[in-house]
Amino acid sequence: MTIQEWLAVAPFMLVMALGMLVIIVDLIWPDRPSRVTGTALVGLLVAGAVTVIAGPIPGIEGQLPATGQSVLDGVYVRDQLTTFLDLLFIVITILTVLFAPDYLAPRGLPVGEFTATLLFAISGAMLLAGGHDLLLLFIGLELLVLPGYLLAGFAKRDGLSTEGAIKYFLLGSFSSAILLFGLAFVFGFTGSTRIDGIAEQLQAVVAGSATWPVGLLMGLALIITGGAFKIAAVPFHYWTPDAYQGSPTPVTGYLSVAPKIAAFALLIRLLVEALGPMRAEWGVLIGVLAAVTMTVGNLSALGQDNIKRMLGYSSIAHTGYIMVGLAVFAVASDPSVQAAGIQGVLFYSVAYAFMNLGAFACVSALQRRPGVTSQIDTFAGLGRRAPLLGVVMTLFLLSLVGIPPTAGFFGKAVIVISAIEGGGWLMILAVLMMLNAAAAAFYYLRVVVVMYMREAPEGARSVTVGTLTQVGLVIAAIGTIAIGLLPAVTSATLDWTMEAARSLFGA
Repeated sequence: MTIQEWLAVAPFMLVMALGMLVIIVDLIWPDRPSRVTGTALVGLLVAGAVTVIAGPIPGIEGQLPATGQSVLDGVYVRDQLTTFLDLLFIVITILTVLFAPDYLAPRGLPVGEFTATLLFAISGAMLLAGGHDLLLLFIGLELLVLPGYLLAGFAKRDGLSTEGAIKYFLLGSFSSAILLFGLAFVFGFTGSTRIDGIAEQLQAVVAGSATWPVGLLMGLALIITGGAFKIAAVPFHYWTPDAYQGSPTPVTGYLSVAPKIAAFALLIRLLVEALGPMRAEWGVLIGVLAAVTMTVGNLSALGQDNIKRMLGYSSIAHTGYIMVGLAVFAVASDPSVQAAGIQGVLFYSVAYAFMNLGAFACVSALQRRPGVTSQIDTFAGLGRRAPLLGVVMTLFLLSLVGIPPTAGFFGKAVIVISAIEGGGWLMILAVLMMLNAAAAAFYYLRVVVVMYMREAPEGARSVTVGTLTQVGLVIAAIGTIAIGLLPAVTSATLDWTMEAARSLFGA
């Protein structure tokens, strides 16, 4: 391998090595979570710096060409999309590492094991971001989800955590098998496991035949089904509320963001790049799934009295919003509108990461003292008991609704505008998305009402927020505000996501 190829895979390898280093640090200094957390944060910052130095990033002179760098004859590719997703995953991991110790330590849960498992999981997400081979993508997916099962059941003495982890494991394993069967069908009919090789073979089929082989269509259906499980799209969402409610709250925040974005990265590589010539076949299906997912997710969240289950169902609704971007790519005929659809997927992923992680961090901060439940009534009077925590929680909830000028508003706006530009039945998705956003305001703002318009229960203790959690909340709040309020940041994010989308088309 050349120096450039080593540089292309360096961020992934650094995160993997960091996970091993964290284990060693924890063995040398047991029961010293500060050293584990410090090692992880410094290592992640180094990995982020190497990612920026390597590039390619629009407007920054990197060491790798703007067109991307392939590794091992195209098995792995570092292009604009890979760099963008790697940095996003690193930021998500930094925030999770900051939020976790204040929740785990009081409960006697090992911070070192949590951090190492988290790093191994996120390395799988980074492998998915740049994978250009079916086998490598599947390996990356398993590297992502297997540690995720462990994290979901991390509170092993908690019955709800064990129950959620078992459901997550069983359905996750089932969906992985379905996806693998789909990949096998695609390989069997194209004779290639490479993303570009599959696309070339399908282009040849388009040129020589008006119909697709039945086996190839079966492979497409299996891939969409397996992918729908991973992103928790309706009707493959049943594991989500139980896994989210039972998992330790920092784990719930991670599960609601990183695996979802990584699964969308997988779908982008498979559906957009490899199976792009078949987009007429899968576009309508994705559109229908998007409509059903956002609607069922919001309607299910309306009646929840547990905030973790409420945010779990709302994350299903956000999955539907993001899927609209994929539908725009599949249905639109104008390449610029197709790129705008993928841009919407990426831009919304950034906004969603900050606001959803921030919301779960607020729940985690409230539960710092063992015994505090995640019922919405627990937030009664929080605006007076912990004014700053109440303010940032309100900010994140408003952004999840899509109130301007937060990041959530611009995320929804980018997707809705691309759907309107796509025309046809995509207009229905745009209208449905706005109606769902309006309906979601009811259950999000209900929490704000409880925080500021209800008295705290008698004997309620004051809420103290740990230093690391405070730092993480500040970062999440800045990300949520800056993307929506500062034109320079909004414009730079829009430009970067557009360049990452265009890299898929070789532009």
